[in-house]
Amino acid sequence: MYNILVVDDDKEIVGAIEIYLKKEGYHIIKAYNGKQALQEIQKNEIHLIILDIMMPEKDGMETLEEIRKDKTIPVILLSAKSEDYDKIGGLNSGADDYITKPFNPLELIARVNSNLRRYVKLGSMKQNEYEKIYQTGELLIDDETKKVTVDGKEVKLTATEFNILKFLLKNKGKVFSIPEIYESVWKEEGFGAENIIAVHIRHIREKIEINPKDPRYLKVIWGVGYKIEDIEKTRP
Repeated sequence: MYNILVVDDDKEIVGAIEIYLKKEGYHIIKAYNGKQALQEIQKNEIHLIILDIMMPEKDGMETLEEIRKDKTIPVILLSAKSEDYDKIGGLNSGADDYITKPFNPLELIARVNSNLRRYVKLGSMKQNEYEKIYQTGELLIDDETKKVTVDGKEVKLTATEFNILKFLLKNKGKVFSIPEIYESVWKEEGFGAENIIAVHIRHIREKIEINPKDPRYLKVIWGVGYKIEDIEKTRP
């Protein structure tokens, strides 16, 4: 059974989410501010977090920054605001996804299932198949150990970032549109996914590129999409 931490100062919203997700077989852990949320993360094994942005004591953004210091648990932000800058701000702080209040219960369940599926797959036990290594230049993904290295140094990615990078690296040299990337990683239609993909791509670049503004590996093809450059590995 997967543990989902639901954090919101509105107890009615927490209670409603608990009802929806319990029907899906999830175990719900509740917190009503950021401080409580961080305490629950220390006490329990958490597989996914649903985190409200506007809360007393420690708001969602501050809490998310604390979580991202040492954990890659998927985080879905809840926001009462629909403006793009709020959504982008959440993604910039390390969120994997967001839902705007009021939300459709079916959409919430779908987002939870999708993010959990990616996270569990990222941290799953070794597969019963040959080791899978994907590489271009000095950028390497070991799909068995779920490690990413650049120039021999390990890079820490969130589950979403890992899956985007793996998808592009497995298909290095090929350009994919934003909807194609979204549908391949999220397993749902990619309408309106421009901001989500753009922010995740920027985060990946910041972690794998020496100069994110002049990327060697992760290229944008303006008006078309993104690709991983096919670079022959440098040999001594």
